[in-house]
Amino acid sequence: MPPLRVIIYIRKIFSASVNYFTETKMANLKLNTVSKIYPSGALALYKINLELPDSQFIAVVGGEKSGKTSLLRVISGIEDATEGSIIIGDKDVTGVDARDRDVAMIFQSDTLYPSINVYDNIAFPLKLRKASSALIEQRVKVVAEMLGLTEVLGRKPKALTTEQKQKTAFARAIAREPKLYLLDDPLAGLSGELKSKLRSILINLQIRVKGTFIYATKNISEALTMATRVLVLRDGFVQQIDTPANLYDYPVNTYVAFLVGSPTTNFMNNASVIKEDGGYFAELSGVKFPLPENIISRFKGIDEYANTDKKVIVGIRPEDMDISAEGIEAEVTAAEEIDGKAYLDCDAGKLSFVVKGKADKGDKVKITADMTRAFLFDAVTRLTLLERDSGYVQTGYADADKIPIGYDEEEALKNKLKLPKADKKKKK
Repeated sequence: MPPLRVIIYIRKIFSASVNYFTETKMANLKLNTVSKIYPSGALALYKINLELPDSQFIAVVGGEKSGKTSLLRVISGIEDATEGSIIIGDKDVTGVDARDRDVAMIFQSDTLYPSINVYDNIAFPLKLRKASSALIEQRVKVVAEMLGLTEVLGRKPKALTTEQKQKTAFARAIAREPKLYLLDDPLAGLSGELKSKLRSILINLQIRVKGTFIYATKNISEALTMATRVLVLRDGFVQQIDTPANLYDYPVNTYVAFLVGSPTTNFMNNASVIKEDGGYFAELSGVKFPLPENIISRFKGIDEYANTDKKVIVGIRPEDMDISAEGIEAEVTAAEEIDGKAYLDCDAGKLSFVVKGKADKGDKVKITADMTRAFLFDAVTRLTLLERDSGYVQTGYADADKIPIGYDEEEALKNKLKLPKADKKKKK
């Protein structure tokens, strides 16, 4: 498999062509300040705004309890939103039952009906809608051929392979021809080879049926390689919505910088910005990193930080750090291979880094960093301090320009929204 950065830039080229064809179409989904708070007081989603045109593949990523599944369930109508509105096509479906929203949801677990064969499993949603026998037969035949299920239409689920079961779940959703396809981590738990095969099938399906796919997953590599846009969630709060390449090169905060990439970004917390000898440096634990002109020019408030108590977080991706004849002295503590490339865990006293290169455990090495590709974040808000430059590819979507609230504000809001224990008891 090629390195993640290469894959992201392949998707960057594809995304540009997809945006060209989709951005003039009407929005197939629009969320207006959608929130979800459970009766227990647990916050699942906070004021989500999103606009999706027809025929787009967007991934929703985040860690455990980030709100990915809750978002899909609220869009589908399985759960009600606490606040906000949901518009599908030109219809406000906020109070509409799930069966009347014209969406198909594909889950991670096997949801096929065990007592009926593949044909009837695929046809089941159409029969519920009282479609004619001729239409049902036509739709089932087409999707079965599309997914290579023609030979197993007469079999029951217990006689199918794992691949065939998941293909049948895809076919059942596609046969309905809904406005939206909601996929809740449908490839989780599958073997690497099967997952890769089904991933390719899903990408091709989305292109062929020209549907709007919303794909929730914990696997960031999966999201970056499949989607044309990615929505990053953390504890119910949207962090950033953008193309894979823009997320990779222009993360809006430390969470996005950490989540997007493999291995994860090296962070140097609570670093000082030093101005001396006509130049600027980021300094931590006695180590100085010179800030190049392209970083200084994008750091518009740099003098508010230089030689003051205001701290920054410096982020450098492992692929932008290397072993060299000169640099920071360190000791190799581990060596590993990730996505076909060699990386080293290095201990530099009070600092530690993951860098690209080959060496043996215990070797003494020197590390250099390509600071032209560094990230700088405020230590309190954890928001980026760098403005976008000409390398940022504009998509035409307003949500790409949204700046999330700072980490400190987000934590304060989460604490404020939690129900007191006494109130929780009253609700039981």
